[in-house]
Amino acid sequence: MSGGTQHWIARPGQPLRGTVRVPGDKSVSHRAVMLGALAEGTTHVRGFLEGEDTRATARVFEQLGVRIETPSASERIVHGVGLHGLRGIATPLDCGNAGTGMRLLAGVLAGQAFDSVLVGDASLSKRPMRRVIDPLARMGARIDAEEGGLPPLRIHGGQRLQGIEYTLPVASAQVKSALLLAGLYAQGDTVVREPHPTRDYTERMLAAFGWRIEFSPGYARLTACGRLVATDVNVPADFSSAAFFLVAASIVPGSELRLEAVGMNPRRTGLLTALRRMGADIVEDNATEQGGEPVADLVVRHAPLHGIEVGGDLAPDMIDEFPALFVAAACAQGATTIRDAAELRVKESDRIATMAQGLRALGVEVDEHPDGATIVSGPMAGGTVDSHGDHRIAMSFAVAAQRASGEVRIEDVANVATSFPGFDALARDTGIWLGQGA
Repeated sequence: MSGGTQHWIARPGQPLRGTVRVPGDKSVSHRAVMLGALAEGTTHVRGFLEGEDTRATARVFEQLGVRIETPSASERIVHGVGLHGLRGIATPLDCGNAGTGMRLLAGVLAGQAFDSVLVGDASLSKRPMRRVIDPLARMGARIDAEEGGLPPLRIHGGQRLQGIEYTLPVASAQVKSALLLAGLYAQGDTVVREPHPTRDYTERMLAAFGWRIEFSPGYARLTACGRLVATDVNVPADFSSAAFFLVAASIVPGSELRLEAVGMNPRRTGLLTALRRMGADIVEDNATEQGGEPVADLVVRHAPLHGIEVGGDLAPDMIDEFPALFVAAACAQGATTIRDAAELRVKESDRIATMAQGLRALGVEVDEHPDGATIVSGPMAGGTVDSHGDHRIAMSFAVAAQRASGEVRIEDVANVATSFPGFDALARDTGIWLGQGA
């Protein structure tokens, strides 16, 4: 521990080998608990991510009167209360670090008869919520926020919601999902269009729970009036968590790693496309479906990478994986230019600035743009990197350290537990050298 915050020491380890299964998909875990809570009947969730974000969402629904059992790790039994069975509570509902949880809950709570307040940790309290508040207000919701649209969100109950047709100014699965969830409580259909297609977990899961919804890439129409019927959910392994190992095995000579049952939602796997364009050797095996979601084993072997340009329609499909791509770019021959990723500036940290700062600290040349960066490959030295409490930044630099010439100290890594509990232990099992700082 240092200054009250946890840090890692990382340096080059062994080639990555073996077969691993990363934790369950965070997006699917959030939605499985939410829809299970609002459904009629009992939903059994297997593969639930035991992360702080997803546990925070489950705790919120427990506060709202939903009984949720944990018969074993990564398993939840959600006793649904139906669309109108939630009970209000006077105390604030704590979303922790979960931006997904807060934005989706805003949609659900906008349609309730009771008032509620959503709060978050220091990081989430700096993340803008105006882009979800404004379209919900057009549906008739009343949500107050701090100056700049920041949390806490004070949601007034008893509002009559009306379905709307809305085109998102910026592609966002979280905003789209909030509107669709509010649409469960609205008069008339809710239609959402996107400038670029984003992940469709909410649409797929609403259909699995029996709600009438039409959707295609960039479009969703939710039919008013219906009921959610409980169903069992098998959560696939999280592609965003697998991303760090895809990059690590690609850049460390001698590596060959199998990642089991990874979620392959086409709106989520942009990094796979980008890495293959860079020359990565990644093969899909044992492809199947789990609960409407495509899954496959990914077998990745070391391969020499080369720089590319990344942007356009690919960017929304890999928005959470850009920190890992920055590392791949630093190890690729030539320059990689990232565009159309301005949303990275308002994540858990300004991920463009934080990745650029960290790579420069290790001697890599990075030129920032408003919506991305150009990374020029070169030898990486040791050094100290501040993750600014951002879990994906911390894990990305643990991977980068495997190609550094010296020891890399990664500051402020406690938030890794929000999305990938046990990352350090699993990383060590594959051959990555990663230790706790003294």
